[in-house]
Amino acid sequence: MENIDLILVNPGVRSATYGKLGQSLAGIEPPLWCGLTASFIRQLGFSVKIIDADAEELSPEETADRILENTPLLINIVVMGTNPSASSTPKMVVTRKLIENIKKKSDVKIVLSGIHPSALPEQTLKEEKTDYIAYGEGFYTILQLLKMLKDKSLKIDEIEGLFYRKNGEIKANKPAELIKDVDMLPFVAWDLLPMEKYRAHNWHCFGDIENRSPYAAIYTSFGCPYHCNYCNIHAVYNQKPGIRYRSCEKVVDEIGLLVEKYKIRHLKIADELFVLNKKRVEKICDLIIERGYKLNIWAYARIDTVDENILRKLKQTGVNWLCYGIESANEQVREGVSKKIQQDKIENVIKMTKDAGIYVLGNFIFGLPDDNLETMEETLQMAERLNCEYVNFYAAMAYPGSGLYYEAIKKGITLPDRWDGYAQLSYETLPLPTKYLTGEQVLKFRDEAFIRYYSRKEYLDMINEKFGSKVVQHIKQMLEHKIERKHIK
Repeated sequence: MENIDLILVNPGVRSATYGKLGQSLAGIEPPLWCGLTASFIRQLGFSVKIIDADAEELSPEETADRILENTPLLINIVVMGTNPSASSTPKMVVTRKLIENIKKKSDVKIVLSGIHPSALPEQTLKEEKTDYIAYGEGFYTILQLLKMLKDKSLKIDEIEGLFYRKNGEIKANKPAELIKDVDMLPFVAWDLLPMEKYRAHNWHCFGDIENRSPYAAIYTSFGCPYHCNYCNIHAVYNQKPGIRYRSCEKVVDEIGLLVEKYKIRHLKIADELFVLNKKRVEKICDLIIERGYKLNIWAYARIDTVDENILRKLKQTGVNWLCYGIESANEQVREGVSKKIQQDKIENVIKMTKDAGIYVLGNFIFGLPDDNLETMEETLQMAERLNCEYVNFYAAMAYPGSGLYYEAIKKGITLPDRWDGYAQLSYETLPLPTKYLTGEQVLKFRDEAFIRYYSRKEYLDMINEKFGSKVVQHIKQMLEHKIERKHIK
């Protein structure tokens, strides 16, 4: 038995988030916030381990046993998913089971961090048997907690970014500062992660569908300067829009480590928005090109942040996929959630991206507050017209920490009665109702839209031309996975 100071846990929930699709189609991504916290704490002299229960497909019981074998001083369960906005809240179901299994056998201290606990710290502390909530980024809070537990050099009311109980009352300390210079963060603690378990999403590897590993993801920046009403990412950044950049050299050095030590070829740039500062993006691209890395990269961009020059440079670097958040074809619907992009640019930019040899992942949301059946059909028809190589069709959710959540609470709108009701592809999924439609109507439209989009001859012909018959067969098999829904009769 080891005595470990800190064990970080990525709770397993793939089946709750993706249903049956989680077994074969969904990616399995490294838990970056576990890895970042681990490396930050380890460099300061503490012993650290990571248990990725999601990647290792461990049950809550198995995860608890694995944790307690190491007799930790502190357990940090990081409630953060691969798609941070969409995958944090659904993890609370398995997180509760994990906490209960730990507490049955031990009185070891547990702290929750991540988007959901940061968005609802007081409520989470009331509902769960955790000892603490670290709200915000968590780096300094976890460090100070360890100091308090290990050598009593701090008192609990001095720990920034902490919610806790004292004499039966819930107490909240002042927020912890964000790390100003993110270059002071070491590389992710890749050596503590089961690197052989990670795989890219199916679409990311349409060019080589049978080889989706090895795979990794990396941040080149933290935060987002925009404030879309449906997104809750700012919960971990003290509700402050903004962006902090890592140095280009440090980013490419970490990519180099992944390529040389772990043989990574498939890579996700996990930034909320990578293609923003064009000079910086060009510098990162030039450094990757200079080193001769052969990568298959995907990243996020915006319709209003790209041009032909940057697209050519990205393709040269190995960026084969760009994800654009188009959300809705209807300008009024988009403006209702503070998503401002120029309507006339959408089709031009998608064409420009394809002309540069980059495949497009289009993100669309059905059921935004101003949506009705006509505007959702308008969005679906735009998606069909754009004929992106892959699309994500989301149902609008009032994720805790988002503007839509606070509006829903204020207006008394019915929200899911279980946290896995916020997952996109689970049995319990219940979207937000719009001004005109029920959540059930939105969900039914979304599921039918998915089948309609991927069944089209125009789409399958395009896929066949670009990727071959094997990928066409893969798409057809994907459509055979029926998503079971409690709220669709």
